Amino acid sequence: MSRFLLLALLLHLLAVPALAHDDHAPPKVLDEDLYRAKPMPDRIILTWKSDPAHTQAVTWRTDSSIKQGLAEIAVATPGPEFVKNTKQLPATTEPFESNLGLAHYHSLEFTDLVPATKYAYRVGDGTNWSEWFQFTTASEKPEPFSFIYFGDAQNDVRSHWSRVIREAHSDAPKAKFMIHAGDLINNGTLDAEWGEWFGAGGWLNAMVPSVPTPGNHEYARDPQRPLLRRDLTAHWRPQFTLPENGIEELKESVYYLDYQGVRIISLNSNEKEREQVPWLESVLKDNPNTWTVLTFHHPVYSTAKGRDNPDIRNLWKPLFDKYRVDLVLQGHDHGYGRFSQELSENVGTGQNTQSPEGGTVYVVSVSGPKMYNVERTPAMARAAENTQLYQIISIDGDALRYEARTANGELYDAFRLKKKPGERNELVDEIPNTPERLGILKKE
Repeated sequence: MSRFLLLALLLHLLAVPALAHDDHAPPKVLDEDLYRAKPMPDRIILTWKSDPAHTQAVTWRTDSSIKQGLAEIAVATPGPEFVKNTKQLPATTEPFESNLGLAHYHSLEFTDLVPATKYAYRVGDGTNWSEWFQFTTASEKPEPFSFIYFGDAQNDVRSHWSRVIREAHSDAPKAKFMIHAGDLINNGTLDAEWGEWFGAGGWLNAMVPSVPTPGNHEYARDPQRPLLRRDLTAHWRPQFTLPENGIEELKESVYYLDYQGVRIISLNSNEKEREQVPWLESVLKDNPNTWTVLTFHHPVYSTAKGRDNPDIRNLWKPLFDKYRVDLVLQGHDHGYGRFSQELSENVGTGQNTQSPEGGTVYVVSVSGPKMYNVERTPAMARAAENTQLYQIISIDGDALRYEARTANGELYDAFRLKKKPGERNELVDEIPNTPERLGILKKE
C-alpha cells in the first residue's frame, strides 16, 4: 500500500466517530419518562373488596389533570352489541404524591352483579378510555377452580419476573385469581418499581383479580422522619382496593374473602402479630367453607439458615392446628421448601412441622431472581434454590391439587390433598422424578 493510501485511510479513521463508544450509545430512558402518570388510564388492576360472586373492584391511575374517573360495565356478549347496554359509574378519586410526582388513583366497586357471569368493562374519564376488559364473577356455590400463587417477585421485576407471571398464565389461563405473598417489589416507596410490577402483569392484572399480602419490602421509613418505625408503603391502599373486614389498625393488609368453597385469609406478618390472633380465631372458627388457605410473608418454617420466625410460629400455628388450616402460602426466604404433612422431624425449634390434629401444609416459594441458600432439612418434602417458581392450586370438591412449576414451565413439585371428615387430610405426593435443585449457589 502506498504512503498516500495509508495517509488517506488514517485521515478517514480519524474523521469517523467511534460508534461503539459510550458517548454515542442511545440515552437511557428515565424512570420519570417511562413510569410517570399520564391522562390515559394505566396500572389497571382487579381486586375484591367484598363478595366475589356479586362484586368486583377495580383500581387505576391517571395524572392529576383527570379530576373524575369513570367506568362502564355490561354483561359480555359474543359480539360488540354489549356496548348498547353499558352502565356508567363514577369512581372515587384520590391524589397521591410519589417520588415521580402527583397522580390520581381511581377506584370503584361494581356491585349487584350476577354470579358466574362474564362482564366487559372499561375505565377512563368519559373521553379517554382504556380498552374493554373481561372478568367472570364467582359462583355462589362450590365449583371447581384454580388459582396461582407467587412468592417474592421483588427484584428486576420488569426484566426477570415478567416471564414468570406470563408463563403461569399460559399454564393456567382460566385461573380465577393470583395470590402474591409479599415483597412484590424491592423498595415500596419508589414509584418506578411499582411501574415495573404493574407492567409485568400488564393486561392480565385487569382481567384476573389479585390477592396481595404485604412483605417487609412494602414497609419503609418516612424519609422526613427516618428515626420512626417502618410503615406500610403509602402506595398500598391507593393502588389496591381490598376487603376492610380485618383489624382496624391493619386495614387492607389483614382480611379474608370466600371463593367457591375456599376461605382465603391474608395476615400481616410485619407488625402487630399478637393483635391479629383474636381476629384470626374468629375467622377460622366461623368458617362455612370446605377449604382454608392462608397467605402471609414471613414463613412459619424457614428454608434459609438464620431466618427463623418463632414469634409467628408460636402465636399463629396453634390456631392453624386447632382449626385444621389446609395450606399456608409464604415468601421471604428466596428459595423453595414444602414441609411435608407426614414428617414429624424437628425443624431446629423443638417443634414438629405438623401436629396430629393439624395436617397443615406449609410452602415457601420465590418467583423473582433474588436467591438465597436453602438449608435442606428432613422435614422438607421438596426443596430448591436458585429457581424461580410459580404455583397452580386447583380445587374440586373434597380434592385439592398443588403444582409448583419453574420459570420455564417444568413441573418441580406436586401433591394432592383429600378431605377426610374428622381426620387429617390425606396427602398423596406426586413429586416428579427429577433431581432437587440444591447446592447451586455458593455457600456463604
